[in-house]
Amino acid sequence: MAVSGDSRRQSLIPNFLYTSSVSPVLNHGGFRRLSYSPMLNHSNTLFPSTSPANQQKNFMIPAPDEPNCMNSRGFYALCTLGGIFRCGIPRVLYTPFDLVKCNMQIHPANFDSIWFGIVGLLKEQGVRGLYTGWVPTLVGYSVHGACLFGFYEFFKKYYSEIAGPEYATKYKTLIYLAGSASAEAIATVALCPFEAVKVRAQTQPGFARGLRDGLPKFIKSEGALGLYKGLVPLWGRQIPYTVMQFAAFERIEKMLYKYLIHTPKNECSLHLKLNVSFAAGHVTAVLCAIVSHPADTLFSFLNNSKGATVREAAKKFGVWGVSTRGILIRMIISGPLIGGEWGTREVFSM
Repeated sequence: MAVSGDSRRQSLIPNFLYTSSVSPVLNHGGFRRLSYSPMLNHSNTLFPSTSPANQQKNFMIPAPDEPNCMNSRGFYALCTLGGIFRCGIPRVLYTPFDLVKCNMQIHPANFDSIWFGIVGLLKEQGVRGLYTGWVPTLVGYSVHGACLFGFYEFFKKYYSEIAGPEYATKYKTLIYLAGSASAEAIATVALCPFEAVKVRAQTQPGFARGLRDGLPKFIKSEGALGLYKGLVPLWGRQIPYTVMQFAAFERIEKMLYKYLIHTPKNECSLHLKLNVSFAAGHVTAVLCAIVSHPADTLFSFLNNSKGATVREAAKKFGVWGVSTRGILIRMIISGPLIGGEWGTREVFSM
């Protein structure tokens, strides 16, 4: 059965990225099912036809020579759900460190170290005070993760389709980096209001306990657009962080296997792979923090008080202070997050 060009154009997944071929097979009940043969040549593959009624019902239509689960609403829903669990929940666990980091950036005289910052907050506000801002953190990073993972899959396939088979294969890394940057740009817009409320609650004692009371107070003070006054610095933090993570992690991981483990990855046990992922995640976290921290400091400063400007931040802290204040604690937070993410990938890829 011939496959029309229209059917291929309607797919959001580039056909040439997958080697799986699809052929219709009759089962015992007489119904047609799909059988995937990974090594079949595409030119010899029979494809199932799609009725016009089904084409109108489904927004995303599977490409004829790929597993249809990779191009369905369910697939993108799973990516979204994975983003929520990967970004939202883990971030809440590190709220005390994030609280100290923000105050080290804004109030350096009172928070000159991580240890004294945590001890001081415990004395003044108790254990509950260490988790100030956990609700906007949970909601904000859950929305952020949902957008990031969902749109990353979309842009990755979309840019590959534009590039065509030859260039998509040749420049796969660049295309994937462009996809991650595009997805992060959208995800950051979703994160920005929640992050602004979180910073204000954490750096202004008594401003709010969390999202329910903090969001109305913030809007009343600066208007709804005030929630986005730090969007550009937040882009400057999130996009380089994400791109560096995707660009650096696998290269660092390969170097660890080559120069430290001296064993091919596919011959290592799961336990060893997880340890390598955790170590590579911490090294990657250092690089991610370095390229993104100046923008993180500016974002915290802008959202600490009404009318704050980038010029004031540069004047108060200087270039060195903007680039380094609180950077160590960001490395501590990012290491387990990055290592845990890629470690989870190892578990599910077994």
